[in-house]
Amino acid sequence: MNLSMGSFFRQVFGSISPSSRPEERPAAPNGWCLYAIGDIHGEIRCLERMLAAIDQDQNLDAGGNRPLLVFLGDVIDRGADSRGVLDRLCRLKAAAVDGSGYACHFLSGNHEAAMLDFIADPVAGAEWLSFGGAETLASYGIRASTGISDPIRCRSLRDSLNERLPSTHRSFLQSLDPMITLGDYLFVHAGVRPGVSLDRQKQEDLLWIREPFLSSSRFHGKVVVHGHTPVAEPQILNNRIGVDTGAYATGTLTAVRLCGQDCRLLAVSG
Repeated sequence: MNLSMGSFFRQVFGSISPSSRPEERPAAPNGWCLYAIGDIHGEIRCLERMLAAIDQDQNLDAGGNRPLLVFLGDVIDRGADSRGVLDRLCRLKAAAVDGSGYACHFLSGNHEAAMLDFIADPVAGAEWLSFGGAETLASYGIRASTGISDPIRCRSLRDSLNERLPSTHRSFLQSLDPMITLGDYLFVHAGVRPGVSLDRQKQEDLLWIREPFLSSSRFHGKVVVHGHTPVAEPQILNNRIGVDTGAYATGTLTAVRLCGQDCRLLAVSG
């Protein structure tokens, strides 16, 4: 495999005001090296190359820290092989559970939630077909088009998906977490509602929010690591880190590596 990998670089956090933010730079939990991976969106080649890049990085790491992978959601839709991505992630999860692979955490994105909504009620959830669902159905061999709203057709597509969706994929989608805190970081798909404590956040915001989160300079109690909003370059700010570089459109998948107080970016091209 030809590995196309962006250069590693150290990103030092800017000055932090002690009145609203910690006096020290944020840190990952002791003994762990965290890799937070942005929106994959059905791009299996990007995923495989990112996993290879993480393997390579681990081979170069002499610090003895244990790796932990955090997938920030939106692993499906838009790209060509959502089924292949789910197959790969299910294998990663199984290896994490039996101890033969990397430790992993898998978070829900708005696209996974929309897919489950479609399965539960294909008429109410028909909008999913127009923002990536049709491509996901195609990866399971089901022909659909965007803009379908006819109740009979929607139910037929849902029934076909139920027939072809492996039980491992269904269980995986149903087991996704809305967010997770590790060290000084909060990992979530979209972001948080500024001014609302982390234990009172609404799931709709965790999966969908853009503003006022993106423009807020407020410290949220943890540095928020997120995807959801595509950016030309990853954003590393005092209060948040955004790593969705639009893999399905740009061919570039980005992860942030957090180890101690070190923060680096890892990018691969599919």
